[in-house]
Amino acid sequence: MKFLDQAKVYVRSGDGGAGAVAFLREKFVEFGGPNGGNGGRGGDVWVECVDGLNTLIDYRYQQHFRAGTGVHGMGKNRTGADGNDVVLRVPAGTQIFEEDNETLIADITEVGQRFRLLSGGNGGFGNAHFKTSSNQAPRRANPGQPGVEKGIWLRLKLIADAGLLGMPNAGKSTLLAAVSAARPKIADYPFTTLHPNLGVVGVGGREFVMADVPGLIEGASEGAGIGTRFLGHVERCGVLLHLVDGTQEDVVGAYRIIRTELAAYSEVLAEKPEIVVLNKIDALEAEEVAAKRKALRKASGAEVMAMSGATGKGVEAVLFRVLAVIDGGPAAAEEEARAEAAGPWTP
Repeated sequence: MKFLDQAKVYVRSGDGGAGAVAFLREKFVEFGGPNGGNGGRGGDVWVECVDGLNTLIDYRYQQHFRAGTGVHGMGKNRTGADGNDVVLRVPAGTQIFEEDNETLIADITEVGQRFRLLSGGNGGFGNAHFKTSSNQAPRRANPGQPGVEKGIWLRLKLIADAGLLGMPNAGKSTLLAAVSAARPKIADYPFTTLHPNLGVVGVGGREFVMADVPGLIEGASEGAGIGTRFLGHVERCGVLLHLVDGTQEDVVGAYRIIRTELAAYSEVLAEKPEIVVLNKIDALEAEEVAAKRKALRKASGAEVMAMSGATGKGVEAVLFRVLAVIDGGPAAAEEEARAEAAGPWTP
């Protein structure tokens, strides 16, 4: 299944049915009268969050949705049936925007959540509705109200417990493939990952969802590289796992580029809990690992972990740190880091 996180669709609610003009005419009824029924209401357009979806690929092949028209009223005071509703089924984390792609209409975040996007037109009154003491045989009825038509944008922001951040080729896809059943594309050139990938990670008898976001470069918040399109996917993550490629010379510069782009994109994103990890230590000497961890610790102001996604060294410790942040927030992770730095407990 292809990943699609943005789609434009056109929706229209149903027209209301027209009221009927009719009169009672039966053989043994001495006095007849108006008995035209009302028209049915047009169908509504709903958006519903359903389980089992993590992409908007369904709207790649169908972009037009129209609710049913209300049935016209009939004689003998018969009201027309309401038109059928149309339901757009979307994954959790979908945002709905106006046609300008800027004005937010709704944010769908929980499975089962429903939002009425457009209301159908009301059905028209039949002539029985207009009967009065001074007008006992009205010969008019209302037409149904027309439905509403508009174009909207659907934009998906993945909901994950942890999000992987880093420059291109930092080893994000390698880590996700190593700790989950996800199979992202892995290669030795930049921008191997072109769309986010989700994986369920199991550690210590627990599970959490990890999102692999395509690599960011300088100027990403302004659209450079893959741009802002994928920065939104990490907005809903509980913790950011920031991978720094240990084989590059300037690890501090790489770290600061990502932090600058996060701050430029959103203050909320920049304030999310972050775990900094020096990756690819299997290709480094122990002295070089220590020196680069020290430099990153000074730049980030936090404890820096080290691991190798390819060999698995240090990966389990990183996953337990992620789990600690998810369970208890950044304070719990900081306390765990201090405990690790202090060494084993002795009486």
